[in-house]
Amino acid sequence: MHSTLYQYSYIKPDQLCIGLYVHLDLNWLKHPFPFPSFKIENQAQIKTIQNLGLRQIRYSLNKSDCQPSEVIANSKSPIEVRRQIRNLQQVTHKVTHKAAREEGVTCLEKRHMIERIDQLDEKIRAGESRYILILQKLKLMWQNVTDNPIVVAKQVNELITNIVNAIMIEPDIAIHLMIVRRNDADIYTHALNVAILSMMMGQEIGLSNEKIRWIGIGALLHDVGHTELPPQGKDKSEPLAPTTPMKEEVMSQHCKRGVDICNKLHLPYESILIVWQHQERIDGSGYPEKLSNNKISLLAKIVAVADAFEEICNPINSPQSFTPHESLSIIYAQPRFDGKALAALVHCLGVYPPGTIVLLSNGIIGMVVAINRKRSLKPVVLVYDSAVTKNDAILIDLEHEMGVNITRAIHPHQLSSEVMRFLLARKYTHLISMECFGGRDQL
Repeated sequence: MHSTLYQYSYIKPDQLCIGLYVHLDLNWLKHPFPFPSFKIENQAQIKTIQNLGLRQIRYSLNKSDCQPSEVIANSKSPIEVRRQIRNLQQVTHKVTHKAAREEGVTCLEKRHMIERIDQLDEKIRAGESRYILILQKLKLMWQNVTDNPIVVAKQVNELITNIVNAIMIEPDIAIHLMIVRRNDADIYTHALNVAILSMMMGQEIGLSNEKIRWIGIGALLHDVGHTELPPQGKDKSEPLAPTTPMKEEVMSQHCKRGVDICNKLHLPYESILIVWQHQERIDGSGYPEKLSNNKISLLAKIVAVADAFEEICNPINSPQSFTPHESLSIIYAQPRFDGKALAALVHCLGVYPPGTIVLLSNGIIGMVVAINRKRSLKPVVLVYDSAVTKNDAILIDLEHEMGVNITRAIHPHQLSSEVMRFLLARKYTHLISMECFGGRDQL
């Protein structure tokens, strides 16, 4: 039953030995191992596999360090066979007994993990409904901003309260909502996403509730001046590209126009300053005043980072977009942004934001579905395995897998359509909080 194409072969359970790379063709919940494919490291794993009830076990010829054990020959006497079995049992009894208890807990943890994710699905659906409702209100508010300034001023504060009460209480779900809405980017979703992310970053830095509200107001309206600009002044698809003097002059108009609008709304000075300064850069290369570092408001620095990240990740006027991980890497490499704001962004999103495709150190491909705020390099990963059906969930918490790390991120275009369909078709491709796995840091 050997396949030369995949270098697979099948053996009986009593042929297992340390060094074989095996594939367990079972539902993920029906075995205690974190991965369905792995190299056997000890006798305890052999015993556990043998107790799974499989008549034959698939293994990889090219990934194994050895050949399968020979089946005990029938020519040996019954007494000799019993002696060999007894000796093997004495060697492995203690370690297998301990491993059985530990692996039993692992199976239970798997079930609990999936149950919690199912519960979180309901929160995500509710979060999506609230997000859409807030987005609709924001769009109407922008459209009426010049006609009914008194009404709009009240609506702005109500929207910030809605964001705080309906979205900020679940920050991890908020990140999911921002990341998954990548096919319907417009100036309204951009404004809402920047506001949510800026407020989360302000919370991460430790700003007061009042300042977080100021950030939210300024971020919601940071691009409101675009509403009356010519088309070339609305192009936000290249946030990090150098600007020409002509384009800079046109773009500067949206800052001035935005301030004029916000002054009519009698908004807090700190929020209006965000609208004026969100395109400034700490190296003095921004606009409209080419301010540098200490001359730029901290709140404006925060919104500048959130604005640039969102433009790279979810561009409005460009067919080219970058993954969340690529966007994070691009903006983090820029010397033009405030270091404290960048650190807050990374802590909010993780080094590998949800949705990032990764290659693990054991050669397995997966998709990040949960960030770990305590250990940003150890997220929870949904694993791809060709032998597993799409209805089965394989979720690996890398914090508890000491021998497995993320080697690098992979762009989706590098993967086959089969792998991407598998990952994107899963019901578990949303963001899940580390709270689901035993707690997370409180912001």
